[in-house]
Parts: sequence; structure tokens; C-alpha cells
Amino acid sequence: MSAGATSHGGGNPKGRRAKLIAVIILFICGGAFAGLFNAGMAYTNTTEFCVSCHTMEINYREYQESLHYKNQSGVQATCADCHVPKPFVPKMITKVIAAKDVYHHILGTIDTPERFEAHRWDMARRVWDKMRRSDSRECRSCHEFDHMDLSEQDRSARSRHARAEEKGQTCIDCHTGVVHDEPVEPDDDA
Repeated sequence: MSAGATSHGGGNPKGRRAKLIAVIILFICGGAFAGLFNAGMAYTNTTEFCVSCHTMEINYREYQESLHYKNQSGVQATCADCHVPKPFVPKMITKVIAAKDVYHHILGTIDTPERFEAHRWDMARRVWDKMRRSDSRECRSCHEFDHMDLSEQDRSARSRHARAEEKGQTCIDCHTGVVHDEPVEPDDDA
């Protein structure tokens, strides 16, 4: 039998076994990575993680005074519900951008209540701009015009929501101080 005939005759059993083991190991490693990645994402979405940095204690106290924390229905919106998109790509972008909060805390930019307050307007404005660009996507995971029973709202809310929908406004256009204290816009003339 020629050398060419043996090379086409089923290959090396040890080589096939090594490839199979490599594929199994890669599959297990991929599964472990996906599981750890998912667990990490879930952990960084917890309120406990969000407020573990003392810089966020101010926000947490404000949140505890809001209807998103405690209300008659017992439904609670957490930090992640309002600040982390559910779709994967926007979520990953948000997670990367959120690292700047840790960076600025380490730098000392927002590490005290006074410094935090000095930057509150800029931080809030960035969040509001992001919410406008996304049409308040995170708000709408709970509050959607199509699902509102306007007849159950008081007259003022009913007319404002109807007008907002007609004008194509988004939640944050009217609801900037719902959970956190609304910052005072700086006087540019000063």
C-alpha cells in the first residue's frame, strides 16, 4: 500500500482524540467564562454593589425617600432598573462608562459630599442626556404610555401625559427629580 493510501484511510486515532479533548475543554472553559461573566454582571447590578462605594451613599439616601424604593404596591425599582439598559450592547457600554465613577472617586473628584455636590449638576445632566437619547428606555421598561390608564390618574397627570405623548416627549423631560434631589443649574454668569 502506498503512503498516500494510508493518509486517507481514517487518520490518526490519537490525533482525533486530542482534537475531541481540546474541543471539550474549550466548551467547558467557554461555559465557565459565560457563567462567571453572567454572575459578575448580575452582581454589579445589585443595589448593594452600587452603594458599596461611600460616594453613592448620598444617592442611596435620596432613593430611600422616593416612591421607587417604597410605595403602596410594594414594587421597587432598583439602581440597575433605572441606570442599566437590559439589551446587551447598551448594557456593556453603560458598564464601561460607569467605571469613570470609580476613577473619579479614586482621583478625589467626588469622594466627599461637598465635592459630589459640586459635580452633581454635570453628572445629572449627563444621565438626563443619555435618557433623552434612549427615549427613557429604562423608565419605559415599567412606564409605557400605551399601558397607562390615564383615567386612573389625577387630572393634571392625565393631561400632561397625554400632551407629552402627543409632543413625543420622553419621561425625563418632566421627571428629572423623581428619585434623586434635583441639582441647581449653575449660573453661567457667575
